[in-house]
Amino acid sequence: MFDREEIDKIIKERERWEKTTLPKWINTRPERKNVFTNLSGIPIKRVYTPEDIKDMDYMRDLGFPGEYPFTRGLHATMYRGRLWTMRQFSGYGTAEQTNQRFKYLLKEGETGLSIAFDYPTIRGYDSDHPMARGEVGVCGVAVSSLKDMEILFDGIPLDKVTTSMTINGPAAMLLAMYIAVGDKQGVPREKLGGTTQNDMLKEFFAQKLIIFPPKPSVKLVTDIIEYCAKHLPKWNPISISGYHIREAGANAVQELAFTLYDGITYVESCLERGMKVDDFAPRLSFFFAAHNDFFEEIAKFRAARRLWAKIMKERFHAKNPRSMWMRMHVQTAGFTLTAQQPLNNIIRVTIQALAAVLGGTQSLHTNSFDEALALPSEQAVRIALRTQQIIAHESGVANTVDPLAGSYYVETLTNEMEEKAMEYIQKIDDMGGAIAAIEKGFFQKEIADSAYKYQKEIDEKKRIIVGVNEYSTEEKYPIEILRIDPKVEEEQIARLQKLRRERDNRKVKEVLEKLHYAAEKNVNLMPTIIDAVKAYATLGEICDVLRKVYGEYKELIVI
Repeated sequence: MFDREEIDKIIKERERWEKTTLPKWINTRPERKNVFTNLSGIPIKRVYTPEDIKDMDYMRDLGFPGEYPFTRGLHATMYRGRLWTMRQFSGYGTAEQTNQRFKYLLKEGETGLSIAFDYPTIRGYDSDHPMARGEVGVCGVAVSSLKDMEILFDGIPLDKVTTSMTINGPAAMLLAMYIAVGDKQGVPREKLGGTTQNDMLKEFFAQKLIIFPPKPSVKLVTDIIEYCAKHLPKWNPISISGYHIREAGANAVQELAFTLYDGITYVESCLERGMKVDDFAPRLSFFFAAHNDFFEEIAKFRAARRLWAKIMKERFHAKNPRSMWMRMHVQTAGFTLTAQQPLNNIIRVTIQALAAVLGGTQSLHTNSFDEALALPSEQAVRIALRTQQIIAHESGVANTVDPLAGSYYVETLTNEMEEKAMEYIQKIDDMGGAIAAIEKGFFQKEIADSAYKYQKEIDEKKRIIVGVNEYSTEEKYPIEILRIDPKVEEEQIARLQKLRRERDNRKVKEVLEKLHYAAEKNVNLMPTIIDAVKAYATLGEICDVLRKVYGEYKELIVI
């Protein structure tokens, strides 16, 4: 990109500047005693110049938007043609309550739905299971059967919205319920659009909401990918999720590397199933966090796109450019939100959301300012949505594609993020892959060490968290708190018990026996699971069948 003679001149001028101008300023205005590194531990130089990207080849490393290696964006026009999908993560209490929240958000301008499920649902338990006591509807909506899913989408036509479901272990069952609702609405399956998170590998070292052991978990993930490739062409069968890896304490490089390696593992599993890479790879999607370090996050998103494109082209020999796309959803970082001075979270979320947009996301969720205290209130979720709308319509950042391209700092950091992520990928390759690394406790220890380092820097005030370890106040901030009525659990259990009395229990028994047989035969389970949910077999009943066949996961203790 730069003439060698010009680079030499710049180097000489920088050396002159460091000997003459810089010392005068440092003597009169000493630099702050900060940790001048980003959250991944990459040292941040005082100033960046063309010499830092002297080896960059424009067409090889950047190219043009919509073309390999997609550093500058997946689409040639990006947000000039279409804004990102504004998708607020929502769900609490009963299906009726969440249905009302969905309709409120759609009225306020949300362009895509995103479902939060409660813990019992995520763990594959019915609402009346002893393990569910006290957790029904608390951190998300309770869905135990097709009946709940029907209520959840009452009055919401599934051919007019796209829906993202944050569900992993029971992803096949929840997708089956969604398909069944679409069938009842008369929506052709090829018109159903949305995403199942369906990323089980990250559960073993990040979120830890696990049902089955690693190998059958990956098998179920692959079942969904295969089924969607054949029957749901607009559905993203998986959202390979770095978000939870980051929330568990990973730094940005670890989030990038571990997420991509999970993606590599799923691609390998599909290829072992006999699928062709270009038949399924275009519908793979990714999910990242946007943290506080503005430029680090932008560089991470740009590096992620370029690195995934290279992996798909060079490692898996994909031919279709869409197979090389990293389509990403981004959510602002939940664990950066503070209970102290909660209104400060509005500013944090704005910075994080802006980084996601400048990094080229296709879909975005902005956290609500009160989420460190409770599920978001209507006022808080409206402000979170308005944050995206103001960035989209008032900031001007959506007017040009990849506006930070060519920045010496951003390009250098993008290169460094890619290089360090590749070092991790090679290390995991050498271990024998993702499952071997999980069994050795590699991911878990790396994330724990990173989390400890970050917290230590906060405790020692090497990193300032406004309102927490600096600029604190005793002033109280009265805000509306959304509280879940204990009656929710009673209502949900009553509906579930009524369902069991009124359904055709002989048919349920038959279809569950059929599922048990199919699981033992190691065939794709999606068609049988769809039959089961249509017979109103419950989530817990279906998962219990698979628990008998696959067993349950017991976590490795890493010291």
